[in-house]
Amino acid sequence: MALTTPNGTGSPTAERPFSALILDFVGVLTANAGPAHRMWCLAQGLDADAWRHTLGRDPEAGRLYTELEAGRLDQAEWNRQVAPILGLTEHENLMGRAWAGVRPAHDMVALARSARQAGLAVALLSNSFGLAPYDPYEALGVWDLFDVTVVSEREGIAKPDPAIYRLTLERLGLPGEACVFVDDHPRNLPPAEALGITTVLADGAPGTAARIGSLLGIPAAN
Repeated sequence: MALTTPNGTGSPTAERPFSALILDFVGVLTANAGPAHRMWCLAQGLDADAWRHTLGRDPEAGRLYTELEAGRLDQAEWNRQVAPILGLTEHENLMGRAWAGVRPAHDMVALARSARQAGLAVALLSNSFGLAPYDPYEALGVWDLFDVTVVSEREGIAKPDPAIYRLTLERLGLPGEACVFVDDHPRNLPPAEALGITTVLADGAPGTAARIGSLLGIPAAN
């Protein structure tokens, strides 16, 4: 069954060529997390880039993060195992502490609200980094933006697995050609494009939200 959106049927029109906006979370609905992570690392007595380097370069930390994304490891256990890799003795709510300074991307949040007001469906398609004890979506206040949520931890699959994109379209009740997908990792775009989804790389360039609004045929977000 096709999803009925708040102000319409979800069908494209000449003025509005798409029916749904699919959004990633980190780097799309969040501001750049790097500065907040660096400040947190320094406050812990670590090298400023310890968080980024540990998650991106340490093989065991990378393996644990992959397990976390796919829901095969819960966040509390991830905290316990990764803290000593970082060189920390305190593991309680490690993820929440590291993410506490990250803020929403207000222009993209406004775009999501504008899209729903215009009658488009809005979906979250996110590789999770755990929901408890720290729920990043709740902390940044974005849960209420979405008609459909597809979070890797809950589904047991993560981007760029094509199955998670097919699941998103199934829940939207729409073909790929009716959707626009925004993500900040280039590797996550080709599987969406293979399904006919129009993709946008969120590269941090100024005016990205306005350009996506123009593509969708909706007013620019404020």
